[in-house]
Amino acid sequence: MKSFLTSSLLLVAIASAAVAGPLEDATTAYQRGDYETAQRLLRPLAEQGNPVAQYKLGEMYATGKGVRQDYAEAAKLYRLAAEQGDPDGQELLGLLYDVGAGVPRDYVKAHMWLNLAASRYLASEVTKREVAVETRDLVASKMTPGQIAQAQKLAREWKPKPAR
Repeated sequence: MKSFLTSSLLLVAIASAAVAGPLEDATTAYQRGDYETAQRLLRPLAEQGNPVAQYKLGEMYATGKGVRQDYAEAAKLYRLAAEQGDPDGQELLGLLYDVGAGVPRDYVKAHMWLNLAASRYLASEVTKREVAVETRDLVASKMTPGQIAQAQKLAREWKPKPAR
């Protein structure tokens, strides 16, 4: 049993390293402004269902860095990440719903995604959580009490989907 557990942990570590390498390389390329390399490294990871790669590639489409700016494509990628529980994807998808960029403006969905993001950021990500809460509250100021209740219900009922 002990050797099985050790073998399993080793396989998980190897698999994580295999994905972390290209993801880290893509992040480094993005940070130095080599968007072509970042996009080339992120795309296959995103297509394999990696939510961080989906979020980061979505960010490239939202900002037009390395690709033609396309809010609809950004929303699609953010949604894939958000549906798996990635708080960055949830937050940015919520922002797109708030302003109606790439998706129809929908305050209920904006509030729901921002609420989920705020609840999913790690304890060490205090600033990100605070920004998500502040943005969610700004969206709530544009909503009726019934809409807020609907958004909160959707957030409570939400369950992450497996990678596709």
